[in-house]
Amino acid sequence: MYTWNYGSVLKYQSEVREKIPSNLMLDLGSNLGTVRVPGIGLVYNELVQGIPSIFLQFLLCLPALHSTIIFVCIKYVPIPVVPQEERFLFRRVCPKDYHMFRCVARYGYKDARKEDHHAFEQLLIKSLDNFLRREAQESVLESNVIEDIENVSLKSKDCDLPSDSVTEELRIPLMLGGNSEESGTSTSLEAAPALPSSYMSLDEDPSLEYEVSALREATESGFTYLLGHGDVRAKKNSFFIKKLVINYFYGFLRKNCRGGTANMRVPHTNIIQVGMTYMV
Repeated sequence: MYTWNYGSVLKYQSEVREKIPSNLMLDLGSNLGTVRVPGIGLVYNELVQGIPSIFLQFLLCLPALHSTIIFVCIKYVPIPVVPQEERFLFRRVCPKDYHMFRCVARYGYKDARKEDHHAFEQLLIKSLDNFLRREAQESVLESNVIEDIENVSLKSKDCDLPSDSVTEELRIPLMLGGNSEESGTSTSLEAAPALPSSYMSLDEDPSLEYEVSALREATESGFTYLLGHGDVRAKKNSFFIKKLVINYFYGFLRKNCRGGTANMRVPHTNIIQVGMTYMV
């Protein structure tokens, strides 16, 4: 148990150190230096943030890459059951035209991962669609709030009242009785501002329509599971004990334990594996 934990920690630390910098992805452009074909590629890794180094091996080895890339990280949280609507957490990895996302799939300690890959894929796409719509809604609201603040500041500059008129208004007593309620109601109705023309429904957002249609087209083309087969080796300048533990004991455990493909109910025709050596 100690050997397995020791080797797994060193492998994770190596992945964190060797993750791809964002500047390199921006230099490659939205096509990532290759051809993007319709489809969804699920890159499984253990990083919660950042782009794993195994993705660079896919760029070098594959002649084309999928139009939508999702980096999937499975994490177990200290609660019994995670609701399905809260299963996936999404965030963007690069600008919008890259169509790359980070997904953290959360499972509780009583959640049994017995769903087939079709149910997993449908729930994943539904959650991603909700994320895109929520992101578009937040951006629209943010832009509208900024525009309203600018309009209010401009109106306050143009409609500055003299101090005498302000004091006179403050001296007017409040009217009592039923007329005050009617006048207050009519005043509030008249003062209610109409929505500006800049407010636009989400269905009319062209960027959202483009992303949703691109996601739908990629879903119809199918899913491909991109897995990395990592070989962990100790560095040449390591101590003899470390070489013995990593190269022999930990290597023996990895070869004789169930791999990632064995735990997935996915057809082998939908899986692409690329080997990589981690020097720890």
